[in-house]
Amino acid sequence: MHEWVGMVWVLVPIVAIIGGIASAIAATFAKARVRELEIRERIALIEKGIVPPPEVDPQGFDRGIDRYDSLRAWPRGYATASAGRHRRAGITLLGVGFGLMVLIGFSGSPDEGFAVGGFICVLGIAFLINSFFESRPLPSAPPNPSAPPGPPAPRSPIQP
Repeated sequence: MHEWVGMVWVLVPIVAIIGGIASAIAATFAKARVRELEIRERIALIEKGIVPPPEVDPQGFDRGIDRYDSLRAWPRGYATASAGRHRRAGITLLGVGFGLMVLIGFSGSPDEGFAVGGFICVLGIAFLINSFFESRPLPSAPPNPSAPPGPPAPRSPIQP
């Protein structure tokens, strides 16, 4: 009888882990189904000739607006996300390289510290130089929202 009691306490964490994983899988399938229905709804609207409002996909609309705003904020009309990444990677590698130079230089031979740390510093400098060569022009400005709208497009007699 005492052997079964000990076995139950071992099964409790196992059942909890399996239940957590099963609930995560069920939530993933539910989100996928909802997303599929949203996409079908959007396709149906487009097939009927209706432009889907931003409320249909508010997160996508917000992402697009944020991306556009971030591009418009850069000076001189140039902006890239990868240039910033290369710049951050270069600065990080320079810090790691100088840190290794100091660490190995004080603990052993200064020549070995300069060799290992200097190699990583050269990689960091290469990333920094690469960041200056990556730039692309911004997209053209959106139309003036205060301008009056043009005449509506003619409708085809075939469309309902």
